[in-house]
Amino acid sequence: MTTDYQPGVFPHRYWTVEAGGATCADGAVIEEALVGIYVNGQEVATVMCSPVDQEALALGFIYNEGIITALAEVGLVKANRTRTIVDILLKRLDFEAPRRLIITSGCGGGVTLQILTDSFPALDSAFATTPDTIFARMRDLQGAAQLYNLVRGVHTAVLANTERVLVSGEDVGRHNAIDKVAGKVLQTGIDSRDCILLTSGRISSEMLSKARRLNVPLVASRTAPTSITVQLAEAWNICVVGYVRQGTLRVYTHPERLGLPQVT
Repeated sequence: MTTDYQPGVFPHRYWTVEAGGATCADGAVIEEALVGIYVNGQEVATVMCSPVDQEALALGFIYNEGIITALAEVGLVKANRTRTIVDILLKRLDFEAPRRLIITSGCGGGVTLQILTDSFPALDSAFATTPDTIFARMRDLQGAAQLYNLVRGVHTAVLANTERVLVSGEDVGRHNAIDKVAGKVLQTGIDSRDCILLTSGRISSEMLSKARRLNVPLVASRTAPTSITVQLAEAWNICVVGYVRQGTLRVYTHPERLGLPQVT
């Protein structure tokens, strides 16, 4: 069996059964691993994730959970030799870890340290674009999905402006993919205000909260939002777009951001 695969891909032979018979082939599945996130020597979370971009995942996680508000608060980010632990040293010494969390990569949703209700004021942004822009950026997301295009079984998230993708993240967990995007935003110094967040997965309330942390006024997905998501999006002045396909999409909240009238 070949082992010439990029990180995040696990070689595995499989059978393909079709009407004409069965064939065995060299292939691969998406890799999943445990990564521990430590802040000032204290364990904050153990994350089931794709073992790529672990530093970005850890940074994005502590940013989205409100532990830091900017990269300037961080003195060091370092993964161990096996990349199973990421240590983050803050410049302040008074950090106290919250209760230990285990974040799953499953579809049941992640665990969050924050209470979402009233977490943020409404986003102050006049951002507007067009449906054609959303179609174009979703095509870009599909192009950025390198692991997905190799073996499937993984979510992709991208932060984009109206012209192009700025950063991307892939992970078995859709929440983790957005944390990786947030971490790369911190690492690169990109201003995420008035950008678009696109994801391949369902838009849960926790994911919308991560978008609000990034000051993103429009979130789009190939699938659907949840009920709490649309309620929070209405309150936070965020346009939520779902079921983005070739030439069709659904606008659930703040349609004025796509040049549409409010639903009455």
